[in-house]
Amino acid sequence: MGGLREIAASFVVPGPSGVAVRTRIKQLTPADEEVLRLVGAHLGALAGRDLKARCRDGLEHEAEAWAVRKRELTPQSSARWAGAITKATHDQWALARRCARAHIQSLEAGARTIRYRLSLPVGAKGTRRAPGGYHSRREWHAKARRLRVLEDRLERERADWEAGRVQVVRGGKRLARTRHHLPSAQLTESGWRERWEAARWFLQADGESGKRYGNETIRISPSGEVSIRLPAPLRHLANAPHGRYVLTGQVRFAHRGQEWADRIEANRAVAYRIHYDTDRARWYVTASWQIPVSPTVPMAAALAHGVIGVDMNADHLAAWRLDTRGNPVGEPRRFFYDLSGTADHRDAQVRHALTRLLHWATSCGVKAIAVEDLDFTGEKTREKHGQKKRFRQLISGMPTSRLRTRLTSMADATGITVIAVDPAYTSRWGAQHWQKPLTSTTRTTTRHDAASIAIGRRAQGYRLRRRTAPPRTHQSDGCGHRTLQTGPDSPGREGPRPRIPGSRTRSVPPDTERTRATRTPNTVRGARSEQEWVQDSLLLTE
Repeated sequence: MGGLREIAASFVVPGPSGVAVRTRIKQLTPADEEVLRLVGAHLGALAGRDLKARCRDGLEHEAEAWAVRKRELTPQSSARWAGAITKATHDQWALARRCARAHIQSLEAGARTIRYRLSLPVGAKGTRRAPGGYHSRREWHAKARRLRVLEDRLERERADWEAGRVQVVRGGKRLARTRHHLPSAQLTESGWRERWEAARWFLQADGESGKRYGNETIRISPSGEVSIRLPAPLRHLANAPHGRYVLTGQVRFAHRGQEWADRIEANRAVAYRIHYDTDRARWYVTASWQIPVSPTVPMAAALAHGVIGVDMNADHLAAWRLDTRGNPVGEPRRFFYDLSGTADHRDAQVRHALTRLLHWATSCGVKAIAVEDLDFTGEKTREKHGQKKRFRQLISGMPTSRLRTRLTSMADATGITVIAVDPAYTSRWGAQHWQKPLTSTTRTTTRHDAASIAIGRRAQGYRLRRRTAPPRTHQSDGCGHRTLQTGPDSPGREGPRPRIPGSRTRSVPPDTERTRATRTPNTVRGARSEQEWVQDSLLLTE
């Protein structure tokens, strides 16, 4: 099969290296909320100033400059607050740097595609692997102008990359642009201002092993009491010794609560982040800590009880269980989700679908789930699928990275192994070899169901086609043509089945001479008589 790309080997996805749990801080008084707002606004201003200094340094930054910035922040906050701010600044600068590199690659891909299509004649047909020419001279001219725009953008981005300049907006670029069209966003100016200020607050602190409850800056006791080390300018608001403020509200982590309690009782590092949800007018705290990566289970051990192949789609997960020999068992399952609405709603939908998938896998006794190693980075470009807007929206809305990250984290807690396979040709070959044979009057097999079988078989190391050809030796005599066969008149040979002429076998024409006697009919009228009727001559009479 020429023209097919090489299929990458399947691999076991490593487990998570960290844990993050979130809960609500309840029963806060107005005084508590005011203190949190003041601390967040003060530290947020320091974080913005430090981020500006880091972006100004660019590629010339070094460890000495980091120490200088930290010393400048310490008198205005504390040593630990200054360390948390500078570390968050470096993480944000590194993230912006990676995003700039990804943007450059996207611009290069778009310019390369346009340049190739402009070199083709107008109306040239494309192939499965390469697009054709543009449909009209008008479109050709518009794309030529767009190529110049992309080349200008690419030149500016490359210059910024080489100079180490990054563009970062504390609070988010999308929220900043929303200020210019508040009616379409259904926001008032005061409502937008509240969101903008809350997004720019800084209330997060890294943990430190050996300290009480694993964190000296934001401390949560096993009973749920939350206390914060106030910055130096706000020490007059303290209601506890050593410049601390104890909140009235209590917290309790429902998810991984026992694991969190065991960790803080052992004084192991736990990082906390406090943030305010303006839509719900609620305060939340997120606790996170590192965990040792689970040892990778060998592929053979993970597939010892079969596998569940999962095909991810825009609105559901199609799954089918396979036995150890790659045969589908039972009925296909579909786990639907809705990816419209807010980010929290989409995340909740994905988690709910994965929870049902893992519960089904546990009830079946399967210890492995096979998913596709999808990456639509190169497929989302406007230039590659310019006229396929719905297709671009479809692949852009599929939460490939988030879904696999969630699945890996949730599967690790249940002891299920996640296997990533190459997504090449799974939908096409699955529909070709499995969709029609598995469709019956009582079951409708979709293309996605067939793709889940192909994904599971690829994880098991089997071919995707439904039935393989027999070995070459079994196809002919000794891998060759049968040239030394026994003749038809040789005595003692095992003859073939006699050919019976007629329309049933259609092996010989109907008028061929019969080689078998006709059977006598059972009816009297049709039976042959052994008597011979002879007409005597006329009697002579005298």
